[in-house]
Amino acid sequence: MPDTVTTPLAPMEPDDVAAAFAYIRAMQAGDIDTACAIADDTGPELHRLLLDVAARVFIPVTAADDHDGEPCAHSFLAAALGRLLLELLCHSVCLAGAPGMADTIVRFTENILTEEHGDVGEVLSQLEAAGMKQAMEAHPAHRTTA
Repeated sequence: MPDTVTTPLAPMEPDDVAAAFAYIRAMQAGDIDTACAIADDTGPELHRLLLDVAARVFIPVTAADDHDGEPCAHSFLAAALGRLLLELLCHSVCLAGAPGMADTIVRFTENILTEEHGDVGEVLSQLEAAGMKQAMEAHPAHRTTA
């Protein structure tokens, strides 16, 4: 896996953003039929798409912030934990499957990105909108079909 802390992530394709977040939202809602349909339509590519989303969710939150002065030991620990979480998703038997990856993204969003375990669905929608905006800017002629 590339060093995503220092290497900017290439924008995802708009269809990939839509498919990945549709799967994550279906899993979060417990809609197994929809999640299975998305997984069938996406095929083995779903694993890479979920890793791309996970990197975009985990790395910005855990990366050391250069704008707050000198990073401290906690900054480096947070960055290492973000990279470790991505490595677990890449290689761990229990988390590497699409359901485990989607659950990890949802739990991270719930526990880290929402205020007092607020509306996870709203935060996921904001993350999807940000990913879609970046994807459309990088691929302006592309229209989503997902």
